[in-house]
Amino acid sequence: MAKAASKVEVRPLADRVVVKPLDEAEQMRGGLYIPDTAKEKPSQGEVIAVGPGKLADDGSRMPMDVKVGDRVLYGKYSGTDVTLDGEEYLILRESDILAIIQ
Repeated sequence: MAKAASKVEVRPLADRVVVKPLDEAEQMRGGLYIPDTAKEKPSQGEVIAVGPGKLADDGSRMPMDVKVGDRVLYGKYSGTDVTLDGEEYLILRESDILAIIQ
């Protein structure tokens, strides 16, 4: 009996956010193909999961400014790259997010 493919669900902790980087179109410069190793890392993505928020000194949770579905800008070298079910994701702190794209 074959098992159905399970969808991995990620629940980040504290003030961490899981982002799916947005693919940029293939780039050609002067008719030359630019290999993946020479391309810049994307700095835009869609928020896939959000943690409960940072724990304050008094024990309360500080609410997160981002929510699932937001499109965000983040630093080029921010966060940790992970692969889940063959998909590339980035886990970073909310403070590494520079802006929400409206």
